[in-house]
Amino acid sequence: MQQRPIGNTVLDEGALDLIIRGGTVIDGTRAPRFDADVGISKGKIVAIGDLSQRQAGQVLHARGRIVAPGFIDSHTHDDQALLSQPDMSFKVSQGVTTVVTGNCGISIAPLRAGAPMPAPLNLLDAGTQPPFETLRGYLDALRAKPAAVNVAALVGHSSLRVNVMPDLEREANADEIAAMRSLLEESLDAGAIGLSTGTFYPPAAKASTEEIIAIGQSLTSRKGVFTTHMRDESDQVMVALDETFRIGKALDVRVVISHHKVMNKPNFGRSAQTLAHIRKTMQCQCVALDCYPYTAGSTMIRTERAMLDGRMVIATSVPHPECAGREITDIAAEWGVDKEEAARRLQPGSAIYFLMDEADVQSILAFDETMIGSDGIPLGDKPHPRLWGTFPRVLGHYSRELGLFPLETAVWKMTGLTANNFGLTGRGTLAVGQCADVVVFDADTVLDRASYDDPTQAAVGIDAVVVNGTLTWQHGKHLGARSGQVIMRADAPAN
Repeated sequence: MQQRPIGNTVLDEGALDLIIRGGTVIDGTRAPRFDADVGISKGKIVAIGDLSQRQAGQVLHARGRIVAPGFIDSHTHDDQALLSQPDMSFKVSQGVTTVVTGNCGISIAPLRAGAPMPAPLNLLDAGTQPPFETLRGYLDALRAKPAAVNVAALVGHSSLRVNVMPDLEREANADEIAAMRSLLEESLDAGAIGLSTGTFYPPAAKASTEEIIAIGQSLTSRKGVFTTHMRDESDQVMVALDETFRIGKALDVRVVISHHKVMNKPNFGRSAQTLAHIRKTMQCQCVALDCYPYTAGSTMIRTERAMLDGRMVIATSVPHPECAGREITDIAAEWGVDKEEAARRLQPGSAIYFLMDEADVQSILAFDETMIGSDGIPLGDKPHPRLWGTFPRVLGHYSRELGLFPLETAVWKMTGLTANNFGLTGRGTLAVGQCADVVVFDADTVLDRASYDDPTQAAVGIDAVVVNGTLTWQHGKHLGARSGQVIMRADAPAN
């Protein structure tokens, strides 16, 4: 460990709002850790170094603790939760200070009044309030009533399709593509950071590669990001990767492969093949990826045999809420039907699918450029444990216990790397002038407690979380602050 630097890096010599004293800084750049105090004023980091002679309105003692940038969740479905559950305890308790919403082609805006909400759009639970016909309206609502975390919003391709297409079971025509492109441009002007697709899902399954490229043209000049839940993460995963790379190359934008995985037993071990292909492509175009640290995924209840072959646990069911937390095999046996029929009766809802191999999960996590995203669905009492446990699980289980990568690398994967890939200016690193999003944690004890049986348990070892300079979480308790901000693309017009 490096000793406290001689001299200080200081932006402001005046009184400070908050000093985090005596901690060990891991700054989110992968640089070696060092001992230093961190001074915060007016929501910004203004001093790093020996601040023993400085005074502040509030002092947070962090001796023996790691002081790191607030974690950035690269993949969430928190669009509605930011408004209906603004304390965002399931994220703040993990050290998360920023969430990227609108993933997998699913975004809460733009959605016209009366637009259908086919699965998986209905997992946003947008029925709890009128839809937002523009992204600007949604972001303005968040500005008026901030959540406890920052938000950077993607626009979902499936949401665009629902807005303009009376029939989703076909490719969009020229007029529909033009209408979707216009909606995307309007959203980018309002501050959206990019476009997401989810061609794995029914609302976008019939969309062609050409449709996506045509809609996404405005990403190029605005330097928006393109993220995708690929068309296939199983037998045809390599074909799906090539389609993803083709879209990114045609638009000349950064591609983010969402929750990269290889599903179903015949494909176990294929991460070696997919990661080699991703690595090769990275040499000629901008490609990024994220993943979550679990062998089970979670999404809408599906009836396809490939999704039913493994263990499947119901998370939510509108017609049968009493089935939450139960396995599909037990439900089917009780009802005297096969699993496909049981799944059909349980729709709409969400489920947890055990379809991945631990060795593949570790290989993808250990891949240098892999970011961390939870992909949690904030609905019901039996969500996937990743909603509450993703980031401490990476720090505690995979970094400390398994030694998959050093702690500096773990922090970088959930801070600096993510901020860079999504263009989140002013976030992701601890440096003078940066926004004061900070997490203080105990490297020796930090660990997830959320399990499949008891999934809503807060992690241990997260001592304190600061969002835009405001202490928001401390010693296992939410302090009630809601100081999150809307993060827009750097070149978006000022609102």
